[in-house]
Amino acid sequence: MYQKIIEISTNPDDIIDITSDVEEIVEESKIKDGICLIFNLGSTGSILINENEDGLLEDFRETLKGITSGKHRHPSNAHSHLKAGLIGPGKVVPVKDGSLQLGTWQSIMFCEFDIRPRKRKILVTVIGE
Repeated sequence: MYQKIIEISTNPDDIIDITSDVEEIVEESKIKDGICLIFNLGSTGSILINENEDGLLEDFRETLKGITSGKHRHPSNAHSHLKAGLIGPGKVVPVKDGSLQLGTWQSIMFCEFDIRPRKRKILVTVIGE
């Protein structure tokens, strides 16, 4: 097993492509076959695997805004927690022959849902042989 933390600075509504950072960690791990877990250490951000295309990412933002708008009981940033809960804090990607097994258009992205700039830590764990 190999673990490393990616640290990034974010602003509200950022969607940041971290694919190359994760690929670098998989390479450092020397693990040839197994899995890679990418996990956000926080409750108002998420890991998304999808196409990194501006129009689609704007569609994600608008859809999540629609789903999470309304009256909330949690103070100030309930919508941030709700968005993060819908997308989820982590994803698992297979590793084969030392490489992430992503589809042609798939990227690994961090989504910032909080209402202020943040310093984020994303734990990447590679397990296998």
